[in-house]
Amino acid sequence: MSSKTRWLIVLISTPLVILATVGGLLGASQTTPQQQSFKDLPVFQDVLSLIMSSYVEKVDVDKVMEGAMRGLTEGLDASSAYLTPDEVAAVRANTPPPAGDVGLVVSRQFYLRVVGVRDGSPAARAGLRTGDFIRAIGDTPTREVSSFEGMRLLRGAPGSKVDLLVIRGNAADPHTVTLVREAPAPALVTSKRLPGGEGYLRVASFAPGAAAAMRQQMDALRQGGATAAVIDLRGTADGTIDEGIAAARLFVASGTLATLAERNNKKTTVQANAGDGAITLPIVLLVSNGTANAAEIFAAALSGNHRADLVGEPTAGIAAVQRLVTLPENRGLWLTYGRYLTVDGKAIHEHGLPPTVAVEEPTVAFGEAPPTTDEPLAKAVERLRARKTV
Repeated sequence: MSSKTRWLIVLISTPLVILATVGGLLGASQTTPQQQSFKDLPVFQDVLSLIMSSYVEKVDVDKVMEGAMRGLTEGLDASSAYLTPDEVAAVRANTPPPAGDVGLVVSRQFYLRVVGVRDGSPAARAGLRTGDFIRAIGDTPTREVSSFEGMRLLRGAPGSKVDLLVIRGNAADPHTVTLVREAPAPALVTSKRLPGGEGYLRVASFAPGAAAAMRQQMDALRQGGATAAVIDLRGTADGTIDEGIAAARLFVASGTLATLAERNNKKTTVQANAGDGAITLPIVLLVSNGTANAAEIFAAALSGNHRADLVGEPTAGIAAVQRLVTLPENRGLWLTYGRYLTVDGKAIHEHGLPPTVAVEEPTVAFGEAPPTTDEPLAKAVERLRARKTV
């Protein structure tokens, strides 16, 4: 097939594909406002035609179309993405990612933005923090890289190296950080007694097994004499939604644990069951801009059911689910189709959870050690003691 013929097919079919795909997602019940949005499709066709006929150089059709598709998804949330044929094939095959990891969870914000840094990971040891921007992964600039693709680029064989160009504060002064990928450490949850006698539980990930580990560690703290506990979720963005809900069952005896809202007011609600809420100690949750995904849903369940206060920063606002929508020529969309709500019906996704007590994480310059005192933790303990006296 000639390039020109291919272009004409694409030019004619693309608006129809978009119309059919989006129309199917909207559902037959959608009415005039959504349908009116398709009035811009002729403009889209005109732009493509003018590029093909009038641009100063011969146009690479595939490159132009992939740019257009990426541009469409940039108007959505940071979790949605246009997928290349290779990415679609990996999703369809349910191919597990390589075992080597650097311990980062990223989102899209012009470049890739670091959301979570797993404890003890190569990224944590290198000093990466929530809020850092990754301008390049190896030789790949991230300006047009989705969070979906970015997470794949960060993975590799254990022992392999990856160079990250990292921006913190000054965009004119990026830093190259070389990380060696490794298999994630199995320790998801750790605990200790604080100087005042309170329990401290650190949840590094909500990967499978985290809820059971939380119960075990909380039982140990209680048996050791702790009568209240701080659960630290700062920078916790890794894990599964199911594990976050399972963890919430440990603390919430009755009420709504999670609500997934889709289009057309379709909602799926998870309620606490008889026997839930076995852990009754007063709880305060430490949260940050890096508290995301399962950790946010866990935090929303506890705070929404008046089981815990939140101390720290507003959470990341990443609490949604995506699915693959296939397109012609083996391309696809990784499309957000549902977002989680708080107990009182507010969207967590793209909004986050506000803290009960606001405390900012300290600003640390690149290469500097963090402060020796943990002010957010001190405020959490202060709030915990106030809860105990109520």
